Amino acid sequence: MLGNGVVGILSESTNKWERRVPLTPSHCARLLHNGRGKSGVARIIVQPSTKRIHHDALYEDVGCEISDDLSECGLILGIKQPKLEMILPGRAYAFFSHTHKAQKENMPLLDKILAERASLFDYELIVGDHGKRLLAFGKFAGLAGMIDFLHGLGQRYLNLGYSTPFLSLGASYMYSSLAAAKAAVISVGEEIATVGLPSGICPLVFVFTGSGNVSHGAQEIFNLLPHTSVDPSRLPELFGMARDLTQSARASKRYFQVYGCNVTCQDMVEHNDPAKVFDKADYYAHPEHYKPIFHEKIAPYASVIGQ
Repeated sequence: MLGNGVVGILSESTNKWERRVPLTPSHCARLLHNGRGKSGVARIIVQPSTKRIHHDALYEDVGCEISDDLSECGLILGIKQPKLEMILPGRAYAFFSHTHKAQKENMPLLDKILAERASLFDYELIVGDHGKRLLAFGKFAGLAGMIDFLHGLGQRYLNLGYSTPFLSLGASYMYSSLAAAKAAVISVGEEIATVGLPSGICPLVFVFTGSGNVSHGAQEIFNLLPHTSVDPSRLPELFGMARDLTQSARASKRYFQVYGCNVTCQDMVEHNDPAKVFDKADYYAHPEHYKPIFHEKIAPYASVIGQ
């Protein structure tokens, strides 16, 4: 069935907020208009969806068919894992299955695929000639993730009894564009700078542990807030200053900024031999020579820990 030239696009069913698509209307247009001789695609059937970022009509406009029935499709594409009843016998599927690490909640999905003798192309396992993943989290994952985290932070602090400017921020899927989401974060930042944050949750420290695409995206959103960068070695000093305030000062003081701290692997582990300094190459080659210190030197001072 894989080579029959008919491609299907699933209607996402795992997450209520899932608006992403494996192929945009412009992608479909290129595949269809190049002709089957070049792309191998003769037809594209799209399951209808009222929450997808691209409306069904946009797919129809470029020549796709809208139908719940994907039984004619040899290859069926999605973003997240579909419901079990969506797995048809002998078809090929491509999506993030979350099964290769034996994630317990998705084992029934893998069992269903095996039982139906279907093929699974897991995006997470597609690699290039040098073994590097071709499909992975990118900058936008960090952008969206940080927006969602700030949104959730507002909810958490409210449950703890603190009203914060984060309460006005929506989840990332609620915004029509990245620019609109950034404008909302900037508005939160302006409120922090003028009204402040309650001292009971401060100093509010965001710790970033990664240096890849996701971390860069997350920090791009964080940098829209009024902030000061703190070296990992100065975290105890930052909290010491807060403790040194008198009780009356702590009750009235408000913080008009947040703090950011970037940590690397040398802030997370140290050599078992106190006489030896951290060596990244040696750590990667012989992790057994090192012991963790993150839980003692970084985590106690972190309000938020991200990649």
